[in-house]
Order: sequence, then C-alpha cells, then structure tokens
Amino acid sequence: MSGIIRVYKRNDDGVLEFREAWYDEDYRQFVMNHGVVGHQSKTEETDVADPAAAEGLMDAFAVQCAEDGYAEIPEEEQFWVVAQYALKTKDGTDRDRYLEEKAKDALISHLAWRGLGIVDRSEFSDAKLNIFCLTPEVNKTVNAIKVCIRGEDLDFTKLSIGAAPFGGTTFKIKHSPKAANSFTL
Repeated sequence: MSGIIRVYKRNDDGVLEFREAWYDEDYRQFVMNHGVVGHQSKTEETDVADPAAAEGLMDAFAVQCAEDGYAEIPEEEQFWVVAQYALKTKDGTDRDRYLEEKAKDALISHLAWRGLGIVDRSEFSDAKLNIFCLTPEVNKTVNAIKVCIRGEDLDFTKLSIGAAPFGGTTFKIKHSPKAANSFTL
C-alpha cells in the first residue's frame, strides 16, 4: 500500500486547497479528506474488500487529482514552523517528555485535518523543546498551532513559534509569550 497521497492546488481566487487519501487497514476503508487549507476538512470513507481494492481506489484518486490540477508540493517549496517550549532543565524532565508527546499528538491531528502539513519531528535542545512542522502555509499554521496548544491546555504561556523556508537556517519569530526579536533552536 502506498501510504498517503496529499496534493494541493490554488483555486481561481488564489486560495490553497488540498486533497488527501489513504487506506485505513483497521477499518478496511478508503478515506478521502479535502478542503481549504487552514480550515476543518471534509472526510468521506468507503468500505473496501481488501488492500488490492484500496490500491485501485488510490490509483484512481491520484489520476483524478492530477486531472483536476492538484499536485504534491515538494519539501523544498514548503516551510518549517517550529513550536518551541522553554524548559527549566537543559535536557528536559519526565513532565517535559509528557508535554512533548501530548503536544505532538495534538498538533499531528490538528494540522492534518486542515491540510497544514505534518509534524516531522521533535527534539530537546539547550533547555528547549522544539516540535518541527513542515507546511505549505506559514501564517495559517502559526495560527493553527496557537489555537491547538491553547485548546489542549498545553502550556500556551511558554510557547514560542518560529518559521523559516525549508532550506533556511534563520528562523523568524512568529509568536512569543514575551517581547522577543529573535528565535533560536
């Protein structure tokens, strides 16, 4: 099974839209998810007999998306948005690792259902927890991260957010709990 297909296109008004599909083995369903990037998507499930049938639906989905002008956005054309927490210790505590898992899980779901990309990884570095998100839309992702973290009650007052182009090393501060001019990993 080919995993997930995630494609995008700009409509006539310049708004970025997305479509994605995958096979849910647990429920034996072909799942399609689509909508405007940054907004809650619409989802449709179709029961399938076996993985081979799902593969056929995935192939048909890919062909239809291409015909409709949708395409993958290469990583190098996307952006890194990093949700960062200041920590009290250099390497983090058990509570910090719990926060890491809760925040990653919440962000994975929140971003995915809005076409805002993926949570790529997280790391502890120099008394900071960094959660790296790869996204096609920086500002919408920054807003979504703030909504998600606040809504999940995950230490919003300690959250900073920075962004950079995919290959960039200089992050621009997008949100900070206090006045700040820079963002470092």
